[in-house]
Amino acid sequence: MAEKHYAWNATCIRSLGVKMKDLLIFVADKSMEQAMKGLLGRPPALGIRQIEVKFFRYFEKDSGCFSRGVPFMSDYSDQYRHGLLLFDHEGCGKEATPPQKLANDLDAEFAKSGWEDRAKTIIISPELEAWVWSDSPHVSKIAGWRNNENLRSWLIQQEYLQEGEAKPKRPKEAFEAALRKSNTRMSSSLYFRLAKHVSLQRCTDPSFLELKRILKKWFPPEN
Repeated sequence: MAEKHYAWNATCIRSLGVKMKDLLIFVADKSMEQAMKGLLGRPPALGIRQIEVKFFRYFEKDSGCFSRGVPFMSDYSDQYRHGLLLFDHEGCGKEATPPQKLANDLDAEFAKSGWEDRAKTIIISPELEAWVWSDSPHVSKIAGWRNNENLRSWLIQQEYLQEGEAKPKRPKEAFEAALRKSNTRMSSSLYFRLAKHVSLQRCTDPSFLELKRILKKWFPPEN
């Protein structure tokens, strides 16, 4: 009965012309929030219109996002046009289950919670740093290195990266090690800078491509 009430409430509010905010994003930590703020500050690069966004960070991080994200966001289904649940596969507590299956299961819960098809789950595998690594010169610069060639050679030397690989298998460990080597302080602001400056065409991570697809569908450019 409650599920029907939530769906009716959101539908009726939209039909009455009450203004809903564009997007609610539920994230695991501050680094993820900063990365999304950097990305959404570049509407033309994403192929979307300018949007109004509200962020929530959950104190239990990735595992909390998995277990509590949908119930928490359900209370806001009548206030936002769309919702995104975003967290890392590594640390969510369900690493043995493929991330796409987890995302599909959570999307099915969204469909019953009042969001209908207006909310989606993005699970980054293994973690956010998978979006960091590309051949953009901004990556090495922001990480405190002279250029990408020096950084890549060091990653191979330290066995974080293998010849022929586009990015490290353990992207977070490699990124943190590269920062330590360059005496660059770890900060969530690094993720904002990376998202703000690195070409969005250079990241081919499946979860990132899915994020771009969803945003373009929800918020196409205005004529």
